[in-house]
Amino acid sequence: MQFGIFSVGDVTTDPTTGTTPSEHERIKAMVAIALKAEEVGLDVFATGEHHNPPFVPSSPTTMLGYIAARTERIILSTATTLITTNDPVKIAEDFAMLQHLAGGRVDLMMGRGNTGPVYPWFGQDIRQGIPLAVENYALLHRLWREDVVDWQGRFRTPLQGFTATPRPLDGVPPFVWHGSIRSPEIAEQAAYYGDGFFANNIFWPKEHFIRLIGLYRERFAHYGHGAPEQAIVGLGGQVFMRRNSQDAVREFRPYFDNAPVYGHGPSLEEFTEQTPLTVGSPQEVIDKTLTFRESFGDYQRQLFLMDHAGLPLKTVLEQLDILGEEVVPVLRKEFASGRPAQVPDGPTHAARVAHRDAEAAAQEPQVTTGPSS
Repeated sequence: MQFGIFSVGDVTTDPTTGTTPSEHERIKAMVAIALKAEEVGLDVFATGEHHNPPFVPSSPTTMLGYIAARTERIILSTATTLITTNDPVKIAEDFAMLQHLAGGRVDLMMGRGNTGPVYPWFGQDIRQGIPLAVENYALLHRLWREDVVDWQGRFRTPLQGFTATPRPLDGVPPFVWHGSIRSPEIAEQAAYYGDGFFANNIFWPKEHFIRLIGLYRERFAHYGHGAPEQAIVGLGGQVFMRRNSQDAVREFRPYFDNAPVYGHGPSLEEFTEQTPLTVGSPQEVIDKTLTFRESFGDYQRQLFLMDHAGLPLKTVLEQLDILGEEVVPVLRKEFASGRPAQVPDGPTHAARVAHRDAEAAAQEPQVTTGPSS
């Protein structure tokens, strides 16, 4: 399994001090968090994409390219790439370039986003969200796999004899996750292409996501990509830890109560009962995260949200130390225990290149030799 963190890049006032970071400070903090994630042994850092205040990551490839130059091992991903409002040609070229610069340590998560006004800002209609997601990804998928593309669809000008440059590194495109919190159409899309499905289950009860992931697994098998348990699933999570639960709850409560997304709604206790949010000791985080397999089956990637709601950078870095030193090593061991052999590992560029080459070798005609006449 792969473990990592994702950031939405919000600029939020710290409710305990009244201090609001500048956009510059928040951007630099996200970079520091990514570097820390690699330092403590995590596998993935992912950034969201937003084009409206109070968020700063409007250009994920710029940020990830900078982080790629300062890291060596960690996979760099988006937590959302807006497939609806970005031009698929630009996505194809930007992420292929990033893939080359990062030595293959790149994947991306397609999503429609949760901010309605973004659509008209980029010349699109939110009422066409699902058709846009379907058509734009169909084009992107071809642009990475065909050297010359002819295309005509509903939402962009036609392409004639077009070649996206650069071509994907080693001829293998970045791995794609399709992220969704509500739409069965997106689970169907992920299954159709044999891509990953990321259920960002941080806000809704698990029963909803059990149905959504179950649909994806069933349709993954239907399209001939493997057994349901071989489907590639990712999950979200949120944690805040201290050595004992009382300290964690006391420290995190003001951040929860005033958070732009879930503040002034359900209580902290209600939210932790109904969603993956865990506020407590490292052992409590371990125990709750391990229950995800009981609900969703064996899966490939677990990302935690840790740098939101105005938490200061110093606190987030402390959280990452605890996550990397005390939580993830135990989770790796426990999730590996009893994991069926047919369940795939989390996707990496090297493994996908090796798989491509092995398949090609298996399809080559066998040459037999005998005594010459």
